[in-house]
Amino acid sequence: MIAELTVERVETFAVALPTLRSFGVSGGAVATAGRPSVRVLVKVSADGVCGWGEATPIPAWTYETAESIVTTIDRYLAPAVLGRPCWDLDGVTSVFDRAINRGFTIGSPLAKAAVDTALHDLLGRALGVPVSTLWGQRRREELTLGWMVSGQTPSEVADHVAEGRAAGYEAFKVKIGLRGEREDLAVVAAVREAAGDDAPLWVDANQGLSVDAALRVSRELHRLGVTAFEQPLPANDIVGLRRLKDASPVPVALDESLRHPSDLATFVRLDAVDVAIAKVQRSGGLTLSRRLCSLAQDCGVRLMGSGLTDSDVGLAASLHLFGAFGIDTPVDLNGRQFVDSVYADGVEVDGGVARVPTGPGLGVTVDEPTVRKLAINVLD
Repeated sequence: MIAELTVERVETFAVALPTLRSFGVSGGAVATAGRPSVRVLVKVSADGVCGWGEATPIPAWTYETAESIVTTIDRYLAPAVLGRPCWDLDGVTSVFDRAINRGFTIGSPLAKAAVDTALHDLLGRALGVPVSTLWGQRRREELTLGWMVSGQTPSEVADHVAEGRAAGYEAFKVKIGLRGEREDLAVVAAVREAAGDDAPLWVDANQGLSVDAALRVSRELHRLGVTAFEQPLPANDIVGLRRLKDASPVPVALDESLRHPSDLATFVRLDAVDVAIAKVQRSGGLTLSRRLCSLAQDCGVRLMGSGLTDSDVGLAASLHLFGAFGIDTPVDLNGRQFVDSVYADGVEVDGGVARVPTGPGLGVTVDEPTVRKLAINVLD
């Protein structure tokens, strides 16, 4: 049956979801309380079976917007995959690279990720098995989540950490690069004091620092017991990142630098990476993310997991990936903290612990009438 399934239709839905809290990174706002958060859902259909994927447009983090994701899928990616076998995930990746060339980056990774994830969901549903069973790889049933602290002043941090603890979270991630260096360190120190000495704590600068500033900051982060320093420098500053890796007392984790598995191969060859961050949308979907994770583990590079404030379709995809590779450190899958996935059911989050879904495909039940009701026209 699977061998006969070919892509018949690809549909996009830009949906406006309720925003629960405000959230910012060094590049600007990601979510603003009181304003809807737009996510682009993709439905791929083949012979009565369908699968769903998600793209999270964050112009403050990458160049893709809701408008560009919708037009990229509708006008370029969908026509490229229509009529192709659904099982040929590697072939789809190659076709995507011809439709939207990689150039210096991977080329529209969020849009590609949504279609790739939907194909994984479709294949799992057609076979009646979870995506992780489809891969023959499921090392963990549960993953520990980190509570995101972003944009607060030192005086506000204790209340935000207490909110996370009350919700059952015991690990915390702090965004820096939004303020001055001294203020950033004061915020991290306040989080450490509020969270306690034993709480896992890592810091993400989202490319917001210079090499010299990152070196100064890393020494203070080490003193505060921070376990990882995520993407302190611009993604393509390989020389700077190698210098920082050699000198930083805190392990340097790469996120934006690792768009494609070949990027990780370059950093490994140059001995310029301590920790590789796996992120489904950044790497264009589950197909390339699995390759990146396998390469990291084969090369002895530690893996961490992250997301893009995804709603539940994207959250489920990340849970399958991170569970498959047995990531045992807290992961930054903070969508439930900032966005209400009113269109979906199936992902179990109990406090700061998320279960890898066990239903067919991604294990998420999408209420299509709700999706269509929430859909907005972003091209007007």
